[in-house]
Amino acid sequence: MAWNLEGTLYENCSCAAICPCTWSNMTTPATNDFCNAALVFTVASGEIDGTDVSGCSMVMMIDSPPLMSEGNWNVGLIIDSGGSDAQAEALTSVMSGALGGPPAALGPLLGNFIGVERHPISITTDNGAHTVTVGDSTSFTGRPEINEAGEVVQLCGILVHPAGPTLGLAPVESSKVSAMGIEFGGENLSGFSNPYSWAG
Repeated sequence: MAWNLEGTLYENCSCAAICPCTWSNMTTPATNDFCNAALVFTVASGEIDGTDVSGCSMVMMIDSPPLMSEGNWNVGLIIDSGGSDAQAEALTSVMSGALGGPPAALGPLLGNFIGVERHPISITTDNGAHTVTVGDSTSFTGRPEINEAGEVVQLCGILVHPAGPTLGLAPVESSKVSAMGIEFGGENLSGFSNPYSWAG
């Protein structure tokens, strides 16, 4: 089964910016006694075994120990309710790791898959900041870090993140996340935003 997805990642996690789980490739614990994260993937273009999934969005919800490499993660998936059932099924097959590619690399870390839910997902931009809203209980606003040359500041050599190996810094100014039993929030939290391209 051939597939490909291209789009943009918008991430918020419970660490203070910028989370050590990422820059250390999971060798340094989170800044709290847990790691919770919402990884939002928009799909600008994509096809999964003949199903066009362009225009869809999805969220990977993660609850893990502070040292993420220990595994035993609780992971759930939210798919935009604006997509069709066929699109949701196709995206679930990719995000479960069943079709290979970057999501499959997370498989050994998964302890409990907590299911799939459908909720509206929207991303808006205002004055350089992006706000991600999922249903009526999750929202976070991030702002890409721009240097004097007008370029997004990036982390490179990130081998354990599904949207790596380069991640654009986008610290989250404010956050309230409550979905699938995972709750966190606050101000000045870790965040990333950058394009991703997957295939399997």
